[in-house]
Amino acid sequence: MANKPSVMFVCVHNAGRSQMAAGYLTHLAGDAVEVRSAGSAPANTVNPAVLEAMREEGIDLADQKPKILTAEAVQASDVVITMGCGDVCPYFPGKRYLDWKLDDPAGQGIDAVRPIRNEIRCRIEKLIAEILPSE
Repeated sequence: MANKPSVMFVCVHNAGRSQMAAGYLTHLAGDAVEVRSAGSAPANTVNPAVLEAMREEGIDLADQKPKILTAEAVQASDVVITMGCGDVCPYFPGKRYLDWKLDDPAGQGIDAVRPIRNEIRCRIEKLIAEILPSE
């Protein structure tokens, strides 16, 4: 891994889980980690319940837009975390791939999104401990 690790989060619509994960990693690790997110079939906008749930955590994702998954973005990342996109994600030797099984917040209200958000935060905190050296 480079001096500044790079992490990519991938889900189908890039409107929920991957946006929350990218938001948490950016918020908790600052500029110590390069953060990307994308989807295999991106939605037009980020899920409104996800925006609300993250706002409760002090993280504003309102300026984020779902992006299409590209092989170049995967290749430029050290760690690639998939969240329900399966075989759609390109594979490159030497990358670390993780598959996080998480409920999909699509079509869910805020009460259903909060536990997904909380699980993502726990996983992000563990990821930070793994990829960033302790000082």
